[in-house]
Amino acid sequence: MRYFFLTYALLAVLAVGIGGFRGQKFTKPPIQVFPDMDNQDKLLAQAPSTFFADRQGGRLPVTETQPRGFNEEGAKEIGGIPEYEFGGEAGYYYTGHVGDYYGTGMPEELELTTETAGKLIRRGEERYGIFCSACHGMSGNGQGITGKFGVPAIANFHLDMFQSATYPDGRLFEVITHGKGQMGGYGANIPVHDRWAIIAYVRTLQAAKEAATAAK
Repeated sequence: MRYFFLTYALLAVLAVGIGGFRGQKFTKPPIQVFPDMDNQDKLLAQAPSTFFADRQGGRLPVTETQPRGFNEEGAKEIGGIPEYEFGGEAGYYYTGHVGDYYGTGMPEELELTTETAGKLIRRGEERYGIFCSACHGMSGNGQGITGKFGVPAIANFHLDMFQSATYPDGRLFEVITHGKGQMGGYGANIPVHDRWAIIAYVRTLQAAKEAATAAK
């Protein structure tokens, strides 16, 4: 026990010696064990910049870009897509919820028919390849390229827990929109229609895997 208290006292003295007492002021920069991006190359507002020929740090928006909420002359589209398609509306189509619960199935707003369902899935395949496959893999098995660089806990859509019976479509929509765990939200990047297209494609991947397994 004596050695425990001696060790504890030495550690306390060491901590105080390195970090100082609470409120103590130092004349030199602190030791940064974890810098956490404290020091960055950045440009402060209204500050000049030697990077640009005119030495002005504040730049005009990139040509033909359109910031959300600043549409000209009351326009309601962003890149040809209705602005409401990026969120802010109520109902199952926009939230994935029916009341206090997750809904399931494709929303009526998609107006699906035999012909348009195939088009929706093909659109979902394209959008999935752009936004999802890097992590979840082209087949949805969670073996995308990011996993090879140490990104953990990537969802494998072929597990029972992600099937429609246990993981409703509305819940998938919410995760795509707002993110979950280490996955960031894509609500500002993927229009509502395309989120449902991705969900339809994920369900197609699951059905294809089930059919292949049953055929063995």
